[in-house]
Amino acid sequence: MNKLLNKRVLVTAGAQGIGLAISRHLLRAGCDVFVHYRSSADAARALGQEAVTLGRRSGSASADLTTTEECERLVAEAVAFLGGLDVLINNAGSLIARRSLAEADDDFWAETMSLNLGSLRRVTRAAVPHLAAAAKTGGGAAIVNLSSLAGRKGGHAGSLAYSTSKGAVLTFTRALSSELGPQGIRVNALAPGLILGTSFHNTHTSAESVRATVAGIPLGRGGNADDIARAAVFLASEFDGFITGATLDINGGVYCA
Repeated sequence: MNKLLNKRVLVTAGAQGIGLAISRHLLRAGCDVFVHYRSSADAARALGQEAVTLGRRSGSASADLTTTEECERLVAEAVAFLGGLDVLINNAGSLIARRSLAEADDDFWAETMSLNLGSLRRVTRAAVPHLAAAAKTGGGAAIVNLSSLAGRKGGHAGSLAYSTSKGAVLTFTRALSSELGPQGIRVNALAPGLILGTSFHNTHTSAESVRATVAGIPLGRGGNADDIARAAVFLASEFDGFITGATLDINGGVYCA
């Protein structure tokens, strides 16, 4: 039996890269999906057409997740479209730029934290009442937060602010799982390593760095967006399970907690 059939999911940054792969896999698993985007309107509309071919529904909205008002509006639009909310995938985030401690001034540090940690907190805060309502009737609800191997190991040069924010996502996940557990909401995280073919690494990682990183991966390859999407679907399907406060590392064996 498909546990995710007819489940209602909001995916932030769900129309490109890893987020798009997650959205597609959730649709194939039988979910109805609402995707957030900033500039990927065409991809969001195309995903809606893919959903129709699968007999599912997919809506979308643009929002600036660095503001509380926009996060609350996004969640309200998702709930109105879906008729409720069973699963939240917090995928939005970015390195923004590589800067050392000396180069990362207060404004840059605040921007990085607001995007990678603050947006997750704001969206989650708006979504929790709807997830709790779904948990009462559906046997549970799930939140999946996207962190990073950088949050485990500290990342490569110039990723101090990003790594710190992603490490905070892991702590946020553990702490929130305790707070929301009594409401039937399970909170888990994914920590991807080198995921090739994404705008993140296309923008911020050199070909030389990719080769050096792959050389140190026991499985002998970089990951891809589908590797992450399958893990996200698994944790989403554990809405009624016994897994919460956990982080699933997806890095080919580079780091094992």
